[in-house]
Amino acid sequence: MTFKSKVALIRCESYDYDEVKKAVRKGINLLGGAGKYLSKGQKVLLKPNMLVGDPPEKCVTTHPSVFRAIAEAFRETGAALCYGDSPCVGSVEGAANKSGIATAAKIEGIEPADFSTPVGIFYEKARQNKKFVIAKGVLDNDVLVSLPKLKTHAFEKFTGSVKNQFGCIPGLLKAEFHVKLPDADDFAKMLLDLNMYIRPVLYVMDGIWAMDGNGPRGGNPKKMNVLLFSEDPIALDATVCRMIDINPEFVPTIKIGFEFGAGKYLPDQIEIVGDSLESFIDKSFDIERKPLTSYKPSGVLRLMKNSLVPKPFIVREKCRKCELCVNICPTNPKSVDWFNGKDNYPSHNYKTCIRCYCCQEVCPDGAIHLSVSPLRRILNKFLPNVA
Repeated sequence: MTFKSKVALIRCESYDYDEVKKAVRKGINLLGGAGKYLSKGQKVLLKPNMLVGDPPEKCVTTHPSVFRAIAEAFRETGAALCYGDSPCVGSVEGAANKSGIATAAKIEGIEPADFSTPVGIFYEKARQNKKFVIAKGVLDNDVLVSLPKLKTHAFEKFTGSVKNQFGCIPGLLKAEFHVKLPDADDFAKMLLDLNMYIRPVLYVMDGIWAMDGNGPRGGNPKKMNVLLFSEDPIALDATVCRMIDINPEFVPTIKIGFEFGAGKYLPDQIEIVGDSLESFIDKSFDIERKPLTSYKPSGVLRLMKNSLVPKPFIVREKCRKCELCVNICPTNPKSVDWFNGKDNYPSHNYKTCIRCYCCQEVCPDGAIHLSVSPLRRILNKFLPNVA
């Protein structure tokens, strides 16, 4: 009999703490209980998604009620707990305070881990990236529990269980990977190497309220009423794809993760426990359902690449000129800058833009959207698997 990866789906319709706590206990118990994931005396790091310091109602970060319920479940095992993440902008402390995570941690008596000090590591088994610089707080603990948020993501299709560990790389060091790995598949391989080195013991995804549309920061709150639990990040992310009506093979971290042996994704390889998957399927979830494959033509068609890859552009009516897009741009020289002077708006130089969408990810007002060219639309229609 082939071993199946287990994914627990638990209905939870609000962030009322008692309701969340009940759902969390049910989900963890269906997988064997919190005590299953650690030995006596081990230290546990809780890794929520704290992309930026936004309030919980914006659905950018892991909700503090989910964080607190997981913390309480593991604290009752007698484990020493801490928490941390590295936001894309601002300080760790600021993101924790504004997202409500710091308050939830204080209630449970949990201190922040060191996510500011970088430590170099070498991962011999890596398929692509053997060297990483990781936050000291990750290495100081024995066990990591990953708490991702269900959101869309322009570069890797959606922010799932695998991508949550990217926050283990401190500060602006994350931007360097976008420069070195502008291809979505190569970036996914890096995320998988990182994930397989860190090896979280459990993933709990907050999908009570998710984010669709222009995620991972500028999208729309979307009520999904679900918490997801699994030891297999690929199986969990693939289950989410089926929930929001998208082919899991269109998400690089899932497709390549299966090839890397990081988890399973086919329906007959996954055992759903708890509530039924069918009860959560939402075909109205706003996400691009075309394949997210890199267009890698040869010869003269290579010159057309910039016309095929969606371009970030600034909606001036929404832009407040906060300059975050300029500051986060990883290219040198900047590909988004004050090219027309600060009396005007920032704009993009598409000749140097690597399409990493960091500017779109960090914009606090959802003022940066992606534009698909007419040529790309034609190829999507007639050659859907190559553009």
